[in-house]
Amino acid sequence: MTELSTSPTPARSRLSLPRPRSLPLRLVRLYAGLVLYGGGIALLVRSGLGLDPWEVFHQGMSVRTGWSIGLCINLVGALVLLLWIPLRQRPGLGTISNVLVVGTSADGVMALVPAPAAWPVQWAFLLGGILAIAAASGLYIHAGFGPGPRDGLMTGLNRLGLSIRVARTVVEITVLAVGWLLGGTVGIGTVVFALTIGPATQVFMKVWAPAGDTARPPGTKPA
Repeated sequence: MTELSTSPTPARSRLSLPRPRSLPLRLVRLYAGLVLYGGGIALLVRSGLGLDPWEVFHQGMSVRTGWSIGLCINLVGALVLLLWIPLRQRPGLGTISNVLVVGTSADGVMALVPAPAAWPVQWAFLLGGILAIAAASGLYIHAGFGPGPRDGLMTGLNRLGLSIRVARTVVEITVLAVGWLLGGTVGIGTVVFALTIGPATQVFMKVWAPAGDTARPPGTKPA
């Protein structure tokens, strides 16, 4: 799962993160982003072409337990959140909401959208899912209510001395491998997601930036 986070970069970048001043607007962005993120996951799953590492793990867990993917997403999020305690990470409203909403939204969309049989529709689902997740990430991050549980794990490991890059790589390779062994779907979609989600999210970070705010999204360079 390409986690929704307000803290993927050092403190200086976090401080420059633009966000709306209106609390109601921030809440709208938060929950719209979470619901849209779950919808994006559902489209990836229904495409059948491959998932991002965390979704491979969630799907593999679903295969083995018989639970819905959405329930697995929420349960894993809650378990990861417990790891924040020894890492001395503090959850925000966005963190708790992430655990409750994303998987529920994914299950809801999957109940409404059947898996396509034609490959052009499969690819449309894959690309649509990636765009939905990128757009959702921009909304959520600009809301500024705290990182998702999985990204909080990364920043917690960073505080122990690991770089964010190393921590993310180790964790995501691990969950990808375990998820694949459990029966999760690894395919061309996994590669396409890895190559496109970063640039797509950066675009939507600019799209959703509050009007009149010239601060740059975290991790981006000036044009």
